[in-house]
Parts: sequence; structure tokens; C-alpha cells
Amino acid sequence: MLSSPRTARSGTADAPERIPVTVHAADPILREGAVGQLRPYPEIDLREESASGPGTVALLVDDVLDETALARLRRVVRSEGARAVLVVSTLRETELLDVIECGVGAIVWRHEATSTRLVQAVLAAARGDGDLPADLLGRLISQVGTLHRSAAGRPGGPSSGLTPREVDVLRLVAEGLDTGEIAGKLSYSERTVKNVIHGLTTRLHLRNRAHAVAHALREGYI
Repeated sequence: MLSSPRTARSGTADAPERIPVTVHAADPILREGAVGQLRPYPEIDLREESASGPGTVALLVDDVLDETALARLRRVVRSEGARAVLVVSTLRETELLDVIECGVGAIVWRHEATSTRLVQAVLAAARGDGDLPADLLGRLISQVGTLHRSAAGRPGGPSSGLTPREVDVLRLVAEGLDTGEIAGKLSYSERTVKNVIHGLTTRLHLRNRAHAVAHALREGYI
């Protein structure tokens, strides 16, 4: 649950750890709008755009994902090592897998980008969770399913070697469940769920939960 914008950070040992966030936008108006929405929340530690790097969450705001925006996204995630939240008005089918495989785990439509929604996405990205709009998740499943069917006649089976437990966890991730809900469904501890996801993303060199779901879909496991 999000903190109220009016909640002051107490500085005590149980105060929430602040998340370093950088905002990248196509123009100053977009950037200042996003910064203004995030500034009131004590869990958000706004940094200069040049401060993106490991441990930070980069919020990228644009109308469409053109070549310039995609290059910026790749630089922030792959070169600088930040976790990314993408805020766009539209996303074409051909761009969807590129975005997920680039390492973006959280996407917000601009028309839904309230301050509460943006902070939810930032928190999810910081945890390494996925946060995709329901309609976009459906499109992802459909697109990867099409790719899988087109490859069905090729020699060789799935190469990712996912265990039944990993498949069970990823199927629930694909349904939009969070760590606690997955643990309850499978009668695991939350630590076990996190360890399963960490183990498979590390072993298969996947960037986050959304990338892991896309990989499992592509390989025909879910």
C-alpha cells in the first residue's frame, strides 16, 4: 500500500528505504509533470537524469516509442544498469517484445499515469516485479503464442529447462499475481517464491519477471 504524500519520513529504523529515481522525458514539460507527481512521496528519492545506474529506477516518459526513445531505453537499462518504468501513449505489437526483452518490467499508459499509478510502477520495478497493463499482458501472451506456433515445426524442443515448480510460479506471475498471492496459491513461503524467480532469471540470464514470462511463453511452457 502506498504511503500518503503527506506522510513525513521519520528517519527511524523502520522507515521505508527510499528508492533513487531518475526521470527521462522527450521534453521539459513531460519531465516536470512526472517529477511533480513523484515529488510528494517520501519513498521516492528523485535524482538528476545523469545519475541513472545500478540500484536506481529510471522513469522514461514519451508519447510513442520511436528510435530515439528506444535507444534511450536501451542505454539506461543495458549500459547504465537501471531498472526501468516506461510511460507511453501507445505501443505497437512489433515493439512489445523488444521492450520486454530490453529489460522493462513495468509499463504505464499515459492516460492512466496518476501519481499513485506511477509510484506503484516504480515500487514494482525496484522489487524486480512485473507491472504491465492487463490489455498489454494479453497482447504479449498472444504475440508470443504466435511466435511459438510458427516455430513448432522446427527441430528440437524447449531449451530453457524450466522445472515444474518454476513453470507453476511463472504461470501465476503471468496471471498478474504478486509474490504473496503466488505463495498462498502454491503453499510456499514468499522467500521460496522469490528464490525460484531469482534462480531462473539468473540461470537463464533474464532481466526481470516480465522477461521470464515472455521467455516461458516463447518456449511453450505456459
